[in-house]
Amino acid sequence: MADLSHHARQLRDMADALESRSDPTDDPFTPHPDTLEIISGRHTSRGQLNYAVPDLLQLQRRVRRYNADSDIAHGDIVALALDIFLRAKGYPPDLKSPKTDPS
Repeated sequence: MADLSHHARQLRDMADALESRSDPTDDPFTPHPDTLEIISGRHTSRGQLNYAVPDLLQLQRRVRRYNADSDIAHGDIVALALDIFLRAKGYPPDLKSPKTDPS
């Protein structure tokens, strides 16, 4: 059988390097700075997002309650939640940073 100890050592070294680069205090639910800037923009154009979701999840009620507790607009709650989820799954938006947009 082939000696794979060299490869195992390389994988451990790579894992250690990746772990050292990550901040254990990072909150995975922290919105991306670009998303926050877009949402807070006064002139951000908005579109309607309509999807049928299971009633048992009580998403509308939960969004209303979170809005009452946080004073974040309903649409912004949905935008933040979906953006965080899709970025985590490897689907970031295809956009230029709002700071570099010439328009």
